[in-house]
Amino acid sequence: MLLRCCCCCFPLKTKVLLSLSLSLSPLSNNTRLFSSAASSTAAITITPSILKQCNSLTQVKVWHQQSIVQGLLHLVTDLIGAYMACNSTATAILLLERLPPSPSSVFWWNQLIRRALHLGTPRKVFALFRRMKSLGWTPDHYTYPFLFKGCSFLSLGASLHATVARSGFASNVFVCNALVSMYGKCGALSHAHQVFDDLCQWGIQDLVSWNSIVSAYMGASDAKTSLLLFRKMTRLNLMSPDVISLVNILPACASLAALLHGREVHGFAIRSGLVDDVFVGNAVVDMYAKCGEVEEANKVFQRMVFKDVVSWNAMVTGYSQAGRLEHALSLFERMREEDIELDVVTWTAVITGYAQRGQGCEALDVFRQMCSCGSRPNVVTLVSLLSACASVGALLHGKETHCYAIKSILSLDGPDPGDDDLKVINGLIDMYAKCQSTEVARKMFDSVSSKDRDVVTWTVMIGGYAQHGDANHALQLFSEMFYKYIKPNDFTLSCALVACARLSALRFGRQIHAYVLRNCYGSVVLFVANCLIDMYSKCGDVDTAQIVFDNMPHRNAVSWTSLMTGYGMHGRGEDAVQVFDEMRKVSLVPDGITFLVLLYACSHSGMVDQGTDFFNRMRKEFGVDPGPEHYACMVDLWGRAGRLGEAMKLIDEMPVEPTPVVWVALLSACRLHSNVEVGELAAKRLLELESGNDGSYTLLSNIYANASRWKDVARIRYMMKRSGIKKRPGCSWVEGRKGVATFFVGDRSHSQSQQIYETLADLIHRIKAIGYVPQTSFALHDVDDEEKGDLLSEHSEKLALAYGILTLPPAAPIRITKNLRICGDCHSAITYISKIIEHEIILRDSSRFHHFRNGSCSCKGYW
Repeated sequence: MLLRCCCCCFPLKTKVLLSLSLSLSPLSNNTRLFSSAASSTAAITITPSILKQCNSLTQVKVWHQQSIVQGLLHLVTDLIGAYMACNSTATAILLLERLPPSPSSVFWWNQLIRRALHLGTPRKVFALFRRMKSLGWTPDHYTYPFLFKGCSFLSLGASLHATVARSGFASNVFVCNALVSMYGKCGALSHAHQVFDDLCQWGIQDLVSWNSIVSAYMGASDAKTSLLLFRKMTRLNLMSPDVISLVNILPACASLAALLHGREVHGFAIRSGLVDDVFVGNAVVDMYAKCGEVEEANKVFQRMVFKDVVSWNAMVTGYSQAGRLEHALSLFERMREEDIELDVVTWTAVITGYAQRGQGCEALDVFRQMCSCGSRPNVVTLVSLLSACASVGALLHGKETHCYAIKSILSLDGPDPGDDDLKVINGLIDMYAKCQSTEVARKMFDSVSSKDRDVVTWTVMIGGYAQHGDANHALQLFSEMFYKYIKPNDFTLSCALVACARLSALRFGRQIHAYVLRNCYGSVVLFVANCLIDMYSKCGDVDTAQIVFDNMPHRNAVSWTSLMTGYGMHGRGEDAVQVFDEMRKVSLVPDGITFLVLLYACSHSGMVDQGTDFFNRMRKEFGVDPGPEHYACMVDLWGRAGRLGEAMKLIDEMPVEPTPVVWVALLSACRLHSNVEVGELAAKRLLELESGNDGSYTLLSNIYANASRWKDVARIRYMMKRSGIKKRPGCSWVEGRKGVATFFVGDRSHSQSQQIYETLADLIHRIKAIGYVPQTSFALHDVDDEEKGDLLSEHSEKLALAYGILTLPPAAPIRITKNLRICGDCHSAITYISKIIEHEIILRDSSRFHHFRNGSCSCKGYW
């Protein structure tokens, strides 16, 4: 075929090809290349098959020139395909732009859009769409699904939806399925369901439609609705699920711990042969693991013909989450031995396992290995690592993790933190709070704007204050949370209850209990119920704690132990033993903590023989080896009973070196029974262990003062001053009608101070008339008895009692909390005062509860 002599005589398509060819052949060295290549291939007729076999851009350009020379006008679309195959999309677009619009050639625009979508360039996707429309091309039903996949904003997706409706594709099943997925991805579930309902109404829904709507609800973490829709699809619409259906629904079963439904899906996968698909197999393993059936998960894992790294990760994570770290580590080592590439999920699973067990040092070691292997940690890794740092108080490592997060994870340039940023910040707040850097934790909390804080942000800060900082601030923050209309979760409520327990804030605790009952409809979460038992016990209302316990549908070992602890604190040892007997009847095996609580209860109730019996039965009958804390309880038990010789013998026979807590128990007994010699021995051992604190020095000082050895009292005070140890001042607080009032020794700062002292003086005068004699030995100063009596009348618990009598209605219980142990004189005075007033006086000191009523105390002298 001869080439025509002038361009003006060329047909339109030839002009397109020629102009493009000229633009692709600049005057350079390439001109000679194309000329030589063209001369060597001039005899070859260009065909579509030849163009499909092109493996380089240069070759495509040569064939392009030859097709122009040979006048093969019909090869334009084949050339477009060849350019696209060689990644020269710009040239392909130039060819398309010079073609007249036609329905058959829309395919190539769709291919270009699809390619941009796969490359993750949504802007390019919509730029191509706009260019296509501006040139007069009409999109078809394949174009719009690609566009919907590229939508990440609801407004853009809604605009496209309107375009679809105008274009007549609103009832096309392919387009509508893509619409359902788009709305689901954008979080607009109501819109997604409306489109799905329209599909069902028109009777054109298919399996993809159901998969899309199920996936949309799973993406919104609504596993329950996903499961309902899946059951409707299979049982009412009789559709047979495919691989995508199973991969969608198995995570829903895992999220809901719906083991029965998961087994049904697994059974279908086996019957249909889909279980051999690696994605389905991985989802089944993950489902069983998250439902707590790790052995079932392992069986599926072992039977999988082909395993990828996700399969291994599912098992490692499953063992880790189930607390079976040894199995997780074994699989981890197998992965290394078999040269399976360890990804960030594998490393994170092991780090999380160590963190959950409180083995922070091991978690940090695994993290170092991870970094040395070149694996880059993600958000979950950092959150787990921060949890590990918090578990062992590794503040320095926590700060290093904070620095890494700032450099590599956190996006501090944006106005609002993203979801990943907030997860890391929450982990940092928790770490700093648990490492007792509550000021830094609060600064991080305050750095997050109120509108961006989620319930976890509030919870970790409240929990930090409640457990490691200031319980007052915890309750203030909890109240502020309600004003911000943030609904607390179970962990938030538990943290607030812990704060109430620390402060003996019974009124606040009751309000939280009422909130729990209103919002949980009587079905209280187990650990919240356990916190309620603890709160009521530590607020002096152990009978209500028993009611909470009785109404629990399910109980664990913590439930029983918490109730026993409550009875022990209140000196009701017989009730604690009865709870232990009931615990045995329900086949719960007692452990070391159970026996520690029992021995504590016996010690505070004077049940010497029963406590000794439990101690002897620990190892023989239950196989529990006593630890230092158990020995300390026995020393305390015999010491309170005045059997110091037996206590000393027990210490000598201990299989391990006595810890400070053992010597403190002995020192306390010596204070009670005024045994200077043994007290000095205990104090000497404490100093040798470098465990002298203000409590130990104070106990020894009290022993000397009781023996009128004032020079030794002065020596102890000098030692404390030289060592920088300060005695904690006595502090008591009481719930009045208008809130909580706090008093220190000799406190006169209260607005009602004058009435308080007048009321107290009147009470002292009245009880002296019925036999009260001030125990001046508890005034630890070398002054005369009259002045000692005046000093005793200024103790903080007496001031708190006078305030309670002034402000509370008649017969209302007066609840006092003291940071130290109540002194003997105050105990005697309050016992007498309970004879002449109608109130029950409930006083909680650092050791136990005292219930004063009608001239007697519940401790019966064992305090």
